[in-house]
Amino acid sequence: MSSSSVFSGDETAPFFGFLGAAAALVFSCMGAAYGTAKSGVGVASMGVMRPELVMKSIVPVVMAGVLGIYGLIIAVIISTGINPKAKSYYLFDGYAHLSSGLSCGLAGLSAGMAIGIVGDAGVRANAQQPKLFVGMILILIFAEALALYGLIVGIILSSRAGQSRAD
Repeated sequence: MSSSSVFSGDETAPFFGFLGAAAALVFSCMGAAYGTAKSGVGVASMGVMRPELVMKSIVPVVMAGVLGIYGLIIAVIISTGINPKAKSYYLFDGYAHLSSGLSCGLAGLSAGMAIGIVGDAGVRANAQQPKLFVGMILILIFAEALALYGLIVGIILSSRAGQSRAD
């Protein structure tokens, strides 16, 4: 390390922080992409049978798309918290950001899988029996709530970064 560097904290800690930001965005977007694709196939299939219900059946696609926004929020929160030249950044901080990104990202991935499967089957079933629409929406809301739990835990974990030592 040169004497001109003003880096403070652990030099490898930002790696874990940035890995957390990447994990949040990548896994959440993977869930959003899967949910959109899987439920989109169901909407397209249902649209052949009942074209008048296509706009009503877009709900799972929209709900899946929101998952990517959750990952983006956590990635921005994490990346703005990593500035080792302005404030010391230790391994505790990096691990807090990594766990924050993983909790949001993996929750988004699992919610996207649930939304995709429920959305696909739900819109197809809704085409045959319109009374199933409310039930499908409720199941989708509970699946979306899983990602929201990951977002909340991610925000809490991210806020723990910077509390490792009194500077």
